[in-house]
Amino acid sequence: MTILVTGVAGFIGAAVAQALLSRGEAVVGIDNMNDYYDVRLKEARLARLTALPGFTFRRADIADRDGFTAALSGLPVRKAVHLAAQAGVRYSLTNPFAYIQSNLLGQAVILEYCRNQAGFEHLVYA
Repeated sequence: MTILVTGVAGFIGAAVAQALLSRGEAVVGIDNMNDYYDVRLKEARLARLTALPGFTFRRADIADRDGFTAALSGLPVRKAVHLAAQAGVRYSLTNPFAYIQSNLLGQAVILEYCRNQAGFEHLVYA
């Protein structure tokens, strides 16, 4: 069984993935690697995770239904921890559609993916 962690290159997503991996779980991490903050921080977190057994990374945007589904194709995902989101409240004032796309459309894509995944067991959303 594989656990999906969205937003895996973020601070919390990377910590959750590392905790799951340390207890022997297989983890597939999804992140779009946007440049809202320094991408080098995200790349460093991914480098640490990639070095651990059981970790797979797929670069994908949760709001891109087809791309997201294709990125997970063939992986036995049964559980998910959904942490991906467009962060930063002030940024929402100047770019509200980034929030709508990621936080609303992306949420719908995740929910539909989980609903349609055969044998799916559990979703945690934060």
